Amino acid sequence: MKIFPAIDIKDKKCVRLVKGDFNNKTEYETSPVEQASKYKDHGFKNLHIVDLDGALTGETTNLGIIQDIVSKFDLKIEVGGGIRNFESIQKYIDAGIEKVILGSAAIKDKNFLKEACVKFPNKIALGLDAKDGYLSVSGWKENSNKLTLDYLKDVNGYGFSRLIYTDINRDGMKQSPNFDETSKVAEKSNCPVIISGGVSSINDIKKAKTLKNIEGIIVGKAIYDGDIKLEELVKEDA
Repeated sequence: MKIFPAIDIKDKKCVRLVKGDFNNKTEYETSPVEQASKYKDHGFKNLHIVDLDGALTGETTNLGIIQDIVSKFDLKIEVGGGIRNFESIQKYIDAGIEKVILGSAAIKDKNFLKEACVKFPNKIALGLDAKDGYLSVSGWKENSNKLTLDYLKDVNGYGFSRLIYTDINRDGMKQSPNFDETSKVAEKSNCPVIISGGVSSINDIKKAKTLKNIEGIIVGKAIYDGDIKLEELVKEDA
């Protein structure tokens, strides 16, 4: 089970949103680079970064900060947030990112996802963010009217190498992930799944380890708020 501590970047700061709401955010004192350093010092090997400015603009707004993190720390990093064209994917791959997460752009245009998987083999992760079974897009502001499992059935053979499943209702709420829905997605997915949204305690990590086809879990707000100690968390990282 890979543990992905999270860094969400907005206005050059580490922030956490509640249910993806930009008006309901907490800013933290540490900079993204300092936070990455802390994770590295504790012995984590993986990192999940979201460029929230990018999610709003569709540009690689925080590429400089992310390049800084890649160059300073030997971490396997996945990045998401507003990646809508091949040029942005290439920039992140050139920067040394392990997986580039496609979300809204892939849901709105399946061909973009398909072509990206061909053009950048083993580098594309699909980010599925769902609310009540339906996929959301554009920084979670729009409901796509597509059922998660229907969409997955359509694109399952495209060749993405990781699937990140987030339950929006749980995100930032620290009420435990939606294990039932995640299990349904993992059962159908051709590639391993990362659980995201709602992790509240080490018990959530232990439960995730019992599920099939789960590669890892993303932990964000529970770290920042001190509910999970990094010393405890890193012991679960394998």
